[in-house]
Amino acid sequence: MGYTRKGARWISCLAIALGAIGAGLAHAATLSLDVGGKVAATNDPSHTVYHLTEAQLLALPVHSITTSTTWTARSTFTGPSLADILKLVGAHGSQIEVHTLDDYTETIPISDCDRYGVIVAYSMNGKRLKVSDFGPLFLIYPRDAFPTELSGAAADSKFVWQIKGLIVK
Repeated sequence: MGYTRKGARWISCLAIALGAIGAGLAHAATLSLDVGGKVAATNDPSHTVYHLTEAQLLALPVHSITTSTTWTARSTFTGPSLADILKLVGAHGSQIEVHTLDDYTETIPISDCDRYGVIVAYSMNGKRLKVSDFGPLFLIYPRDAFPTELSGAAADSKFVWQIKGLIVK
């Protein structure tokens, strides 16, 4: 009987510990970004992508956009401009294929960088984005400044969250 209680207690403790670890992993993700495709600079061993670390992303000039999205109330999003990231890697293409942690892909024109000042946000209202709230990176357009152009399903698809990589085409 003592063995069964100890075994049951051990299993309960293990389940609680694994649940806590799993919950932490579900909410935390490393702040990094891989940019590949038509880029002049690479820094990975295979010379196929430029891997931006958290330190590199945080060292880029910080931009903010205060806007609402279909999924959020009016909020202030902060992060580097997409244009600065593309400049860093020497991007030379006309489109960007955005890839997410859950394997969603969306293609946007590079011209959106100049037209809208798109940012790759890592924080919302001063708090770092988690996977459970659009993080670690969220592509943000100034929707409120361009309500006619940036509303509807086609525009909503450009607001990509949980970004892990970009491919320049």
